Amino acid sequence: MKVAIMYSGGKDSTFALEHALAKGWEIQYLLSVKPTRTDCYLFHYATVEHTPKIAKMLNLKHHLVSCSIADPEGEANLIRDFVKNNLVDALVLGGTGLQETQLKSLQAALRPLGVEVFAAHAGEDHGVVFNEMLQRGYEIMITQVASDGLMKWLGKVVTKDNFSELARDSFKYGFHVGFEGGYADTFILNCPLFNQRFVVEEMEVKKEDDYCGHVVIKKLKIVNKEVEILSN
Repeated sequence: MKVAIMYSGGKDSTFALEHALAKGWEIQYLLSVKPTRTDCYLFHYATVEHTPKIAKMLNLKHHLVSCSIADPEGEANLIRDFVKNNLVDALVLGGTGLQETQLKSLQAALRPLGVEVFAAHAGEDHGVVFNEMLQRGYEIMITQVASDGLMKWLGKVVTKDNFSELARDSFKYGFHVGFEGGYADTFILNCPLFNQRFVVEEMEVKKEDDYCGHVVIKKLKIVNKEVEILSN
């Protein structure tokens, strides 16, 4: 099956990419959307501009397009127009299918093209999926938040050691533990797919209010894992 991965550089889309490779699907390209505004319905805003670095590391074809609208149908039609000229059998999303606005909007837009749209881990428990990522060595930075209880996590890296605290905060404040539905976005610094890893050397935290904010990574360094191990 020839697929495209809707790729933000975050935990779920990276795990979806790993899933697609494990399935033996033929990945035609990664498709990333960088909004020019923070209120898009379907796409991550923070740190998407760094996805070309990941694609280059993985030696995968990559497209980075811009989005200047905030309307689910219009945003989905932007993807439809791109995929129409770059046809695949399926567009694979990250997550477990609870990002209903994104999923349903893209399904409606791409159905006339005969392109299937689905979440890579549909129906699974996202807490279990999240924990599996951490056990596999994912280093997950929280890059955007939009919920009570998440501001303290903005710019931090979720680890095996602090995941239980995040899960408790999820229960206490009512946000989804995997952030599906727009509660938070992430950026992957390291995972089993990477032969190198990222180190954030300079970033700025921008708070829009008490509940919403994002980070701007101003300096992102790529280091060899072997070199880093030897230097520790």
